[in-house]
Amino acid sequence: MVFLKSMLHGKKIIVGITGSIAAYKSIYLVRALVKAGAEVKVIMTPSSADFVSSLTLSTLSRNEVQIELFDEQSWSNHVMLGRWADIMLIAPLSCNTLAKMANGLCDNLLLAVYLSATCPVVAAPAMDEDMWHHPATKNNIEKLLSYGNKIIPVEKGDLASGLYGDGRMAEPDNIIDFLTTNFFLSSPLRGKKVVVTAGPTYEALDPVRFIGNHSSGKMGMALAKELKGKGAFVTLILGPTQIPFSEKGINLVNVTTADEMHSACISNFKDAEITIMAAAVADYAPIKKAADKIKKKEKTLVIELEKTRDILKTLGERKEKGQILVGFALETNNEEVFAKEKLIAKNADLIVLNSLKESGAGFGHDTNKITIFEKEGKEFRFENKSKSAVAKDIIDTIINLYYA
Repeated sequence: MVFLKSMLHGKKIIVGITGSIAAYKSIYLVRALVKAGAEVKVIMTPSSADFVSSLTLSTLSRNEVQIELFDEQSWSNHVMLGRWADIMLIAPLSCNTLAKMANGLCDNLLLAVYLSATCPVVAAPAMDEDMWHHPATKNNIEKLLSYGNKIIPVEKGDLASGLYGDGRMAEPDNIIDFLTTNFFLSSPLRGKKVVVTAGPTYEALDPVRFIGNHSSGKMGMALAKELKGKGAFVTLILGPTQIPFSEKGINLVNVTTADEMHSACISNFKDAEITIMAAAVADYAPIKKAADKIKKKEKTLVIELEKTRDILKTLGERKEKGQILVGFALETNNEEVFAKEKLIAKNADLIVLNSLKESGAGFGHDTNKITIFEKEGKEFRFENKSKSAVAKDIIDTIINLYYA
């Protein structure tokens, strides 16, 4: 902990405090951050003043605490505050402020700074267990994560309601560990070139119809964001998906067909140190594409298909020493057998297996359950998690195996 805290020296941190009984922990958090050498500015929501004193926090932070967006004498420049910080930390994050952040509401200074912040935003939620597990809360958390924010996991323990369960705000030392580990430690992936594929491919039958699959691209997008957060230079080769992707700092290559994805992968693979093939590429494509829309005339329609080029196998054959190649296997039966066979046949370093038989896993879901198989025989099994958490598990596994 002493080593981690020393990495905060000179860092500029905004601590946002919302209306929660857990606000008392922010006193200890601010004190610890300042003691570690960070420059701290505190922003409170008006309701948080019912739980903790602004005088105490201004004394500990050595900066005036800001609460109001404007008063009769002055106006708080929320834009400059959001640009000043290296990190914006909201701890505690109440259920109410979570909902406002998820939906872009802006009725106080803290929310105005959040919406104009150019720095990473991290939140430590605090609420009762039933509120934490409510579907609306889960949906709001997923929204925050999809915006690129980080969430510090809640802890289990005694709650203000008198119940025992999930929902406690993380302890100050655990919050500091999270900040330093995720933002201020030197990542072994920093500066590395990484290629990620995501989404489906569409193989045209005629000008209006195609053969495709249900892949949403969510898993590959989550991997690209996680890698960018680790400092990598990321190229995302994305098939046609209904989910918009415009993450700053990621080179986006849009493709439609398996042939287009093959070409994009070949052109980007040579310089890549890590390639992760998360796309669901069509195995077969129509031999002929009709020039005009196929009319509904006959009782049956025969379409002749041919194999598409095996991108993962091609890359495995071209892989050079030092390059890491990761494939995905989505199976419906004999999952582990087929995944291990694919690992060897494609000359990959890792295969990530997910099964359509698992509840909440596979196409279209916001969650996934995976097992990672490594070419030397190691296996890594994970529970069902959000795809952003699964992306972290995959990247952390790569780091631990090849860069630790």
